[in-house]
Amino acid sequence: MFHILVVDDDKNTRRYLEALLVGAGYTVHTAANGEEALVLMDATHFDLAILDVMMPVMNGYEFTQTLRSAQNELPILMVSAKQLPEDRKQGFLVGTDDYMTKPIDAEELLLRVKALLRRAKIVSEREIRIGDVIVDYDSMTVTGHGITQELPQKEFLLLYKLLSYPGKIFTRIQLMDEIWGGDSDTGWETVTVHIGRLRRRFEDWEEFEIVSVRGLGYKAVKKV
Repeated sequence: MFHILVVDDDKNTRRYLEALLVGAGYTVHTAANGEEALVLMDATHFDLAILDVMMPVMNGYEFTQTLRSAQNELPILMVSAKQLPEDRKQGFLVGTDDYMTKPIDAEELLLRVKALLRRAKIVSEREIRIGDVIVDYDSMTVTGHGITQELPQKEFLLLYKLLSYPGKIFTRIQLMDEIWGGDSDTGWETVTVHIGRLRRRFEDWEEFEIVSVRGLGYKAVKKV
């Protein structure tokens, strides 16, 4: 049974999301702001958080940033009335895994929840399979097309991160912080260089592709 944390300062929204998720078979806990959510997380393991952005005491951006600063990789789906591109960018910059806008489409939200839980399971298993291709975290190898490639550490971690969350856009700065570390003296241009190397390595592989998203960053696209 998956446990989902719903964080929203609007009581009616909390009740609606709780009823929707419970009806889909999930166990749900609710909180009115980020601080209440952190208290709940001390006592209960959660598989996913769904949270509003604009909340008193601690908003959704601050909550997400707090978790990511503590190396907590809990999957997060932001649900907000804020629809401008810069609002979505801010959400991804602080570390959310997905972002959707209100009013909520119930079927779409449940599909996004299911996808995020599936991706989290893939990450925990330390192996990604795309058709006949196997990306193995422990050996830092990619096997497919009759060969096994052992990648340099940074290249592998970059590829594994992107393939763990297919379709999710990562900014260059976000990838720098996660792969090279926030204290690294290396510039974000290094990400561009490594992306270029990965594309050359796998340019003839039809199973996946690394796509540039203009003005934002990169995402991986699975094709099988």
